[in-house]
Amino acid sequence: MTKQPWRKSSHSGNANACVELAVSPSRTRIRDTKNRDGGRLDVGAAGFERFLGTVKSGRLDLQY
Repeated sequence: MTKQPWRKSSHSGNANACVELAVSPSRTRIRDTKNRDGGRLDVGAAGFERFLGTVKSGRLDLQY
């Protein structure tokens, strides 16, 4: 299995307060930029697509 490179959003600039993704056809791995050696979340492709759809829909927006 080929390791996928880690990447972070171009919107984060030089900040280290974000997450990085390593994406393959079958899964997405997620880690904290501030703690790259810490825990990682491994999500199946379908689950990650559902998560992105939920984020984009605004259902996870904080209400103040």
